[in-house]
Amino acid sequence: MNALRKVLGWALWDWGSSAFNAIILTFVFTVYLTKAVAPDPDSGSASLGIGLTIAGVCVALFAPVTGQRSDAGGRRKLWLGVHTAIVVLSTAALFFVRDEPSYLLLGIVLVTVGSVFSEFAAVNYNAMLVQVSRKDNVGRISGFGWSMGYFGGLIALTIVLFAFVQPEVGLFGVTSEGGLNIRAVALFSAVWFGLFAIPLFLFVPEAPASGERLRHNFFASYVVLAKRLARMWRTERRTLWFLAASAVYRDGLAAIFTFGGVVAAGTFGFSSTEVVIFAIAANLVAGLGALAGGRLDDRVGPKAVIVGSLVALAVLGAALVLLPGKAAFWVCGLALTAFVGPAQSASRTFLTRIVQPEREGEAFGLYATTGRAVSFLGPLAFSGFIGLFGTQRAGMAGIVLVLVAGLAAVLPVRAPKGVQ
Repeated sequence: MNALRKVLGWALWDWGSSAFNAIILTFVFTVYLTKAVAPDPDSGSASLGIGLTIAGVCVALFAPVTGQRSDAGGRRKLWLGVHTAIVVLSTAALFFVRDEPSYLLLGIVLVTVGSVFSEFAAVNYNAMLVQVSRKDNVGRISGFGWSMGYFGGLIALTIVLFAFVQPEVGLFGVTSEGGLNIRAVALFSAVWFGLFAIPLFLFVPEAPASGERLRHNFFASYVVLAKRLARMWRTERRTLWFLAASAVYRDGLAAIFTFGGVVAAGTFGFSSTEVVIFAIAANLVAGLGALAGGRLDDRVGPKAVIVGSLVALAVLGAALVLLPGKAAFWVCGLALTAFVGPAQSASRTFLTRIVQPEREGEAFGLYATTGRAVSFLGPLAFSGFIGLFGTQRAGMAGIVLVLVAGLAAVLPVRAPKGVQ
């Protein structure tokens, strides 16, 4: 029972954090910022892009060191709590962003702060996987965590759409005047994340310290990190290669969700309502895929799941490039999402299996950094191929090529000892 409480408490954090990712960053609040708050969508999108670029740079620069310091001090859960609280507070503060251009800067700053500390929190959250799992079930538990994120986002998004966004008079008498309905969504998201984060802090124990001396000077930690990377190059080159290879295909995986709705509407003629319905179905399928992939991970090993998922994604993506009609998008698109979750989950377990004990925070900090370092690949391939060939189908082919490149890069990485 104690082990079950630890796993469920850990996974509920992912369920809660999905409100920030799905509602604030992806589907609702950033759309409100660019369309209703900004003077026009183009300038709003440009401002949001600058804010998220700054967030990406901050994560790339600081994530490995924050993870390293939490490992050294045995304060992984403490820093997860601090970073989670900052995300919750910055999300709640979005309530004050009215639908007037003078509030745009406040909205961009709060979204940027939330994005940075959400990534910092995820570093320690991912590292805690080793505290709630064993070697024989780490894949299953990782998959369960990913699925909880998908299911939590699906349910939170559905509540928001029907309680606040769509009705003329929503829950608690909320209307769209002054952007109140969307501002209320920000409060809902903050409460959702805060409540579902609590079980982790009640039921998951703190991690042991790594034994490494904690530097009081934050920037001196970069010297330690540089020495650690040099040592990893000599003795743990497999880990470094996996971090680089996974960054490539992880960006391709992110691009599938980022541009899926755009392609559905632009190439396959989906209406706005059909796009939302497809998004809900895609989250459901992705969550079920993550659950199944986690069980397969424990049986055949994470590398086999990663490689198999990437091959399936490349084939299905190529089919979407060639096949016409909405039916093709429904079948191939949902099949694509079924393999995204397993690839994401198995990547986390692969790193967990090969990293040195008590170094998980640092490793997942590097995991975040390498992902940020190449986060331009998917968008560049999509937009670049459209620019070259003039169609969204060509952009889809660009994303497929990113996945294939990631597959080629990860194939030489040796699987963890004792698993396939």
